[in-house]
Amino acid sequence: MAGETTITLAGNLVDDPELKFTPAGHGVVKFRVASTPRTFDKQAQEWRDGDPLFLTVSAWRSLAENATETLQRGMRVIVTGVLKQRSYEDREGVKRTVYEVEADDIAPSLKTATATVTKTTGRQSNTGQQRQGGYSGGQQSSGYAQQPQTDQWNTSSPRGYTDEPPF
Repeated sequence: MAGETTITLAGNLVDDPELKFTPAGHGVVKFRVASTPRTFDKQAQEWRDGDPLFLTVSAWRSLAENATETLQRGMRVIVTGVLKQRSYEDREGVKRTVYEVEADDIAPSLKTATATVTKTTGRQSNTGQQRQGGYSGGQQSSGYAQQPQTDQWNTSSPRGYTDEPPF
């Protein structure tokens, strides 16, 4: 949308992602990321850490479920999303304002680590309830639909998939 503040954040997960489901079955995850700036002190010839910035990140649907299965506390991540401001009144009646990131994309940082990518298939991003092999987090429903397993990367169609926008 026009006028939204897009942000890319690199930092470490402060806590494990916590996956919950809405009454409609949509997955939502929240976790915090600490981003600490580093500067090089030329006189001391060493790196110095600045004050860390802690931001809460939320993600929805399949992104939430994939983040929960992939990420854990301490991992370095890169998050791209929209910066949101929210105001509320605390228990003592003091007005507070917090800043949060609603994620569009989340990835482990490959600066100091490696990752193995597994393409997910057969998930219904609109319900958050359908599962196929290997998922151990969140809630499961015994009445979810099964779709046939297909290798979306090994097809004869020119794009190899139909549910994603072109590059």
